[in-house]
Amino acid sequence: MNRPVSEEASREAVQQEASAPAPAGGAERLKISCVVLTMGNRPAELRRAVNSVLEQRGADVDVVVVGNGSDLPELPEGVATLRLEENLGIPEGRNQGVAATDGDILLFLDDDGWYRSPDLCRRIADRFAADPGLGALSFRIADPDGGPDQRRHVPRLRAGDPRRSSRVTTFLGGACAIRREAFAAGGGLPGGFFYAHEETDLAWRILDAGFHIEYDAEAVMYHPATAPTRHADFYRLNARNRVWLARRNLPWPLAGVYLANWVGMTVLRERSGTALRAWFQGFREGWRTEAGPRTPISWRTAWRMTRDGRPPVI
Repeated sequence: MNRPVSEEASREAVQQEASAPAPAGGAERLKISCVVLTMGNRPAELRRAVNSVLEQRGADVDVVVVGNGSDLPELPEGVATLRLEENLGIPEGRNQGVAATDGDILLFLDDDGWYRSPDLCRRIADRFAADPGLGALSFRIADPDGGPDQRRHVPRLRAGDPRRSSRVTTFLGGACAIRREAFAAGGGLPGGFFYAHEETDLAWRILDAGFHIEYDAEAVMYHPATAPTRHADFYRLNARNRVWLARRNLPWPLAGVYLANWVGMTVLRERSGTALRAWFQGFREGWRTEAGPRTPISWRTAWRMTRDGRPPVI
C-alpha cells in the first residue's frame, strides 16, 4: 500500500537541514531520498523509474512520487505519494517532494528515466560521505537504444566527451543528486520558473554558498532521446527564465554580458521566425515581471566558476 503524504506536511520549509547523526564507528551513513515528479500520463514508465530506485542495493534509499496536479497510479509497496491539487511546475513540484522527505542526499528522477545500475546509490552515498564540500552531482544521461550521448546533457562548455568527469557549474535537474544542506543553503529551486533554467539558478547559489558541483560520467541514467522544443512554451520560458536567472544571481556587469551573449547566440542559431518571436516575447517578459529576490553571487564565486570551465557570461 502506498503511503500518502499530506500537502500540509509538504509545505514545511525546504531549507530545513538534515540532522541525523552519523552512525557509531565514525563511518558516515547517508540516507538518500528520491523525488519522482509525474503528471500521471506515463504509468508504465513511472513504475520502471520507481523500480530502478527500489532495486538499489548497499544504500539507505526511500522514494516519494509527486503527482503534479494529477492522480497517481498504483505503485509498489513502500513508496510514499504526494498529490498536488494543481500543476505547480517542475521546480516547485520538486520542492514539495523534498519537503516530504528527510534524506541527507536528494535524488531527482524524471518519470520516463531510470537508473542503469543497482549500485548507483551506493556510489552516490560514498562520494558525498567522502567529500563534505560536494554540493551536487550531475549524472551522465545515456540513450537506452544505444544512440550517442547528447552534448546538451553534458553540463559544461567542452561537451565533446560525455564520458569524461569534471567539475562543473550546473547540473541536470532530472539526473542529479544534491546534498540537502546545499539545497537548503541555495534556498531550494525557484518555484516561479515553472520550467527551464531552475537547476542553474540553484547551482549558482550552491556554488556561492561554498560548495562545488561535479559531473560524474560513471553515474548513469537512462532516458529516451527527446527534444526540449517539444514543450509548447519552450522558447518563451527559456528566454524569460534566462533574464530572471541573470537578474537574480549576477552582478550587473556580468548580467549584461551574459544576456547580450545569449541574444546573439539565439539569433545566430535559430532559423524559425515563429520561435524567435516567442523567444523575444519571453525576453521582454523577463524584464517586465518579478524575478524574485536579487542575491548576486560574489566576484570570488564568478572566478571559481571561470576556473571550473564556465564563466557566468555564457
